[in-house]
Amino acid sequence: MRKMVCRMAGGLVLAVSPLAAGCVTAAAEPGGAAVQAELAPLEAADWALVWSDEFNGTQLDRSKWLPEQSCWGGGNDERQCYTDRPENIAVENGYLLLKARAETFTGPARPPEIAGDTNPQITKEYTSGKVRTRGLHAWKYGRIEVRAKVPPGQGMWPAVWMMPADDDYGRWPLSGEIDILEAVNIGADCDTCEGNVGENRTVSALHFGDLPPDNRLVDNKTALPDLALPSDDFHVYAVEWGEGLIRFLVDDRVHFTVTRDQWDTGSPIASGNPNAPFDRPFYVMANLAVGGRWPERDNEKGLAPGSIPAQFALDWIRVYQCASDPETGRACMDGRN
Repeated sequence: MRKMVCRMAGGLVLAVSPLAAGCVTAAAEPGGAAVQAELAPLEAADWALVWSDEFNGTQLDRSKWLPEQSCWGGGNDERQCYTDRPENIAVENGYLLLKARAETFTGPARPPEIAGDTNPQITKEYTSGKVRTRGLHAWKYGRIEVRAKVPPGQGMWPAVWMMPADDDYGRWPLSGEIDILEAVNIGADCDTCEGNVGENRTVSALHFGDLPPDNRLVDNKTALPDLALPSDDFHVYAVEWGEGLIRFLVDDRVHFTVTRDQWDTGSPIASGNPNAPFDRPFYVMANLAVGGRWPERDNEKGLAPGSIPAQFALDWIRVYQCASDPETGRACMDGRN
């Protein structure tokens, strides 16, 4: 099991609870030597840790996560079946590993919340992992962050994202969607990327608007300051979410800010409420998708056989809320660029 260590004044290092903020994580990366990763200066902004998973055990904590089991493809023509098997979801050496494999698998066509009265079995040629806090934990406003290493490969689509705990404003996208991290086709040929290393940008986005085809989104692609591939190392991806303001960060660098005048919902329930739909509790999920319309239309097109097997490694996921302003979260956000 890993230790959390805090660097105190004078260089003193103390072992502390994994929930301590403003500390340093000491861990051995998968296949590598021990490293230390600095956290963002959260205490100065008054963010208080309210929930986390450090993945220090030997199996998934079912009090925090439930795996999705379905071959639905997310409505994006993805090619995988998500399973609840150690071949696809594993907790090893302090990491949650979501693993994509090339194998024929038969499973339920849809996840239970959209299965309806019948849920037939279908067969696909790939498997992978997806975990959710749906039905267990959800939050309204806060800072949600994940330290993760995304896989490379044309057709690979890892993501950490949030969906509404209840469809208060109606079905997708009337009740919104918050995408903290998406990484599509990392390392594949890219004509519009800087750095001469291939696709090196990660994506953050909000989905909202009216029912399809009148749904809308705002998004931003960002590269690391040194233009390296994000698949080369672990990075911290975060969203800071307050009333009327949402911003996305990579390694504590703000790369995308969205204000309430840039989003809306077609739900009549939200009439006169400019903060809707992003003013209700959302849950968190992480997954590794195989293929789908977005990755297969971009970069080198399709799904490269050499991309599989692949794994999405997550070191931790942490949720903070604003100690001085839990109702809106804005006291922890205002005044920062």
